[in-house]
Amino acid sequence: MRKTWILALVCAAGLSGQSLRQLAEARSVKIGAAVNPMRLNEPAYAETLAREFSQAEPENAMKFGPIHPARDRYNWAPAEAVANFAREHNMALRGHTLVWHQQLAPWVTAGAPSPADLEKILGEHIAAVVGHFAGQVYAWDVVNEAIEKDGSPRKSPWSPVPDYIAKAFRMARAADPKAKLFYNDYDAEGIDAKSDAIYALVKDLKQRGVPIDGVGMQFHITAKPLDTESIAANMKRLTDLGLEVQITELDVRVPLDSSGRPGAADLEAQARVYGQVARTCLKFPRCTAIQTWGVTDKYSWVPGYFKGTGAALLFDREYNPKPAYEAMRAAFGAR
Repeated sequence: MRKTWILALVCAAGLSGQSLRQLAEARSVKIGAAVNPMRLNEPAYAETLAREFSQAEPENAMKFGPIHPARDRYNWAPAEAVANFAREHNMALRGHTLVWHQQLAPWVTAGAPSPADLEKILGEHIAAVVGHFAGQVYAWDVVNEAIEKDGSPRKSPWSPVPDYIAKAFRMARAADPKAKLFYNDYDAEGIDAKSDAIYALVKDLKQRGVPIDGVGMQFHITAKPLDTESIAANMKRLTDLGLEVQITELDVRVPLDSSGRPGAADLEAQARVYGQVARTCLKFPRCTAIQTWGVTDKYSWVPGYFKGTGAALLFDREYNPKPAYEAMRAAFGAR
């Protein structure tokens, strides 16, 4: 394994001068990052984002609560900042997310709205948000995390709306007929009860003529070696339906020491996993994007949620590329 890793680094060295973005574009894969618009004024953040990534997605600014804080008011500015940055740097813009059980504005469920009321709220929201960014957002996470780990439907504030998932996709298509529409979820990368349920869901939507174009696999994972055969089998059955697959929220967390730093061995293990993810995606022409959930470890959500871990992204807190970055470049540079 050590010899293989050294060989990968040697190959990566031969790719000097080419950014990750350039190497991925040559393989027809978008490399994206979740973006915090408040950080775009930080030169190192903006420069790294523009140089290394070909796709941008607002980390939180397009979620229901942040973008629609009151029924008669929308907060467009933060998401528009990301859209403007993407346009200025020739990056694709991805939208996240229209229907989710979290980060809703309190007004949505105030007063125990009826199913008809909820459906009207959902329709107004999707029409406004997708319509506002029509022609800018090329792909939307329409429905996010609607399946539980055991494969059962998640109880959601939107659940009272009959067939709300299908209705949301139809609403999104009506608001922007050209945007690609995705179902997005976590802990369903390989074959298991949850991914089986997601497969059944999207297959049913396709069979009923519901407009769905792809499935997003989040990939919030650890540096444990991946079961790439299981992941590839899942990607194959989804792409065999005619759907795209995109890796939408990739981060690979590792343990941190008392000073908040990762160990060298853990960074090497992390790099191997990043390389596995990229190589598995590249096996499938319909795996069209790999997006990390952030730009730099400096602003990653991971340490605040998974205590004692972090350093999950391609660039460290000082914006230095990590071994994971070189592993990704090596994967895209290999032929």
